[in-house]
Amino acid sequence: MPEQPRYEQKGAIAGTGMGGAMDLAASEATTLHRGPEGPAGRPRSLWSDAWRDLRRNPVFLVPALVILFLVLISLWPSLITSGNPLVCELSKAQEGSQPGHPFGFDGQGCDVYTRTVYGARTSVTVGVCATLGVAVLGSVLGGLAGYFGGGWDAILSRATDIFFAIPVVLGGLVLLSVVTGNTVWPVVGFIVLLGWPQISRIARGAVITAKQHDYVQAARALGASDTRILLRHIAPNAVAPVIVVATIALGTYIALEATLSYLGVGLKPPSVSWGIDISAASPYIRNAPHALLWPSGALAITVLAFIMLGDAVRDALDPKLR
Repeated sequence: MPEQPRYEQKGAIAGTGMGGAMDLAASEATTLHRGPEGPAGRPRSLWSDAWRDLRRNPVFLVPALVILFLVLISLWPSLITSGNPLVCELSKAQEGSQPGHPFGFDGQGCDVYTRTVYGARTSVTVGVCATLGVAVLGSVLGGLAGYFGGGWDAILSRATDIFFAIPVVLGGLVLLSVVTGNTVWPVVGFIVLLGWPQISRIARGAVITAKQHDYVQAARALGASDTRILLRHIAPNAVAPVIVVATIALGTYIALEATLSYLGVGLKPPSVSWGIDISAASPYIRNAPHALLWPSGALAITVLAFIMLGDAVRDALDPKLR
């Protein structure tokens, strides 16, 4: 018998889902088997997909540039101003824009431009430190409660209910009125004290969802300790919602510091803060509106930038929105 030609498989057969089949090239069959890959040939992760979306999203890029600028002038305000925010000339009180003083002067004769630039340092410091404290404390307490459950979870739930019942501004008026220090740390401590329950509930829910997945059950069946399961398997998959909420909350913490300083229980003179400047300029709003508008505008832009950044991060990290 004549030798039959040898068949060389150059493709693959894949079901169409409708009872039929289609012929796929070898490369297409490999792609279906291995799933989406990154530029290095490795499967893409949630974080790589999120970064790819963020760097193309103007809603992320614009506030990110604003925040980067705020961080730079907070660390090195001398980059854009050479004045001293504590040096004032009463003879120039409430005067408008002049050469070298584009924002004019406030009711005490202080340069509004210089104080607005230096006020960014206080707001960024309070916002970042308070957010880190809230995120760490809330994540640890909520993560442990969600993982172990039982009595620890019940106690934490009742504690968060108590803290949620405390009005934030009223609590600040009561607690900070007895503090005599003139630094940002009492304000940061107060925000952490009343801000951790929100992050705690988010972390608790994320951990409860993550611990039900098969890879966690497999790790437990292989004898992995609770510490290893929490740090290696649950935490990386439960941290995304915490990051989103913390990023949005950072802007609200900056606004809270300005509110408390405006009411006189946050930072106090001679500290430089947008809240202090807004409070000092309020009685002169008719004669010198510029002294109120510039720090108010800087505060509004900063809060808006962090909120927009949080919204963009949320959209990038939520696979349901893709």
